[in-house]
Amino acid sequence: MRNDSAIKAGWVLVLAAALAACSRPSPPTEPIRAVKVITVGVQSTGGTLEYAGEVRARVESRLGFRVGGKLIERPVELGQRVKVGQLLARLDPQDFKLATDAVRAQVAAARTNRDLAAADLKRYTELRNQNFIGAAELERRDAVFKAAQAQLDQAQAQLSAQGNQAGYANLHADAAGVVTAVLAERGQVVAAGIPVLQIAQDGARDVVFAVPEDKVAAIRPGTPAQVRVWSSAGTLKGVVREVAASADPVTRTFTVKVALQAKDDLALGSTVSVLPAALQHAGTPVIKLPTSALWQQGQATAVWVLDSASMTVKPQTVQISTADGNDVVVVGGLQPGMQVVVAGVHVLAPGQKVTLYQANKSIDATSPAQSVSGNAAPANVAPAR
Repeated sequence: MRNDSAIKAGWVLVLAAALAACSRPSPPTEPIRAVKVITVGVQSTGGTLEYAGEVRARVESRLGFRVGGKLIERPVELGQRVKVGQLLARLDPQDFKLATDAVRAQVAAARTNRDLAAADLKRYTELRNQNFIGAAELERRDAVFKAAQAQLDQAQAQLSAQGNQAGYANLHADAAGVVTAVLAERGQVVAAGIPVLQIAQDGARDVVFAVPEDKVAAIRPGTPAQVRVWSSAGTLKGVVREVAASADPVTRTFTVKVALQAKDDLALGSTVSVLPAALQHAGTPVIKLPTSALWQQGQATAVWVLDSASMTVKPQTVQISTADGNDVVVVGGLQPGMQVVVAGVHVLAPGQKVTLYQANKSIDATSPAQSVSGNAAPANVAPAR
């Protein structure tokens, strides 16, 4: 009996040990994170937005022939200055001369028919006056004469039009300027309306630059802008003249044109810097945060706000306007006086307990009275990552 009791007691101990081994260990307690915070306050912006631009003529004409043909002459070259009426290019005129001769022959034939019809009408008019013919016959002769006269008018109009076609074989400059592009060479067959040359007309100048989608809404025609010339380090005044209605399909930027004053005769193609007044906010009071304070909450940008009473953190969605150096400008979601976590934001959770991180101070060996108590983070606090 004693052996049976001992065996039963042994089995009980084995089962108890097995159950104890199968039970789950209690989860470790979440460490209290040490975080760095800053108190939100109003600051002044110090950054400026500057864009690279190019000086262009306000009017750039792409010139082409009004008729098609083979290009046999182009006396101007790229970069050459041209005057009003100067010959720029010429097509082979042989076909136009032949067509003009053909129409001239049609005019001669029509004039002969008209003269014959006029002579018949005169003769039949005299016969009608002597009552040798009826009125109907005279009316027929008058209709024949009018038809012949109409054919002559038509042929003469065709001759005038063909003369214009022959004149269109010569391309002349309609304004003084500079040749900025050559789009066809001698021997090339060009169709009517195809550009052959591009002329930048003399006169007012524009500065053309591109702005991103988030900035174009602030730029309006008529707003001022400063233009800095890189070559001379001078500053000119300009006015926004035109803002593109749609974005470039490749760069997704909007083209903006700033009109310069008439006296500012900059070289075409010069590189300048443009500072639109609508995008300059230097000295404006705003709320700024370091970029390390930001994290993504779904599709929104958020920060961790510290509740000093409970020493817990909670997420707060913010709206970002732009960047100012290494900081971002916050336009919504925060109020002055709030405490925002700026380090360790990616290891926090809503309602998590935190403590303020304090950096260790060096101990001066000559000052035995100095104490380091309270300067180091507690031993059970995990450092911010």
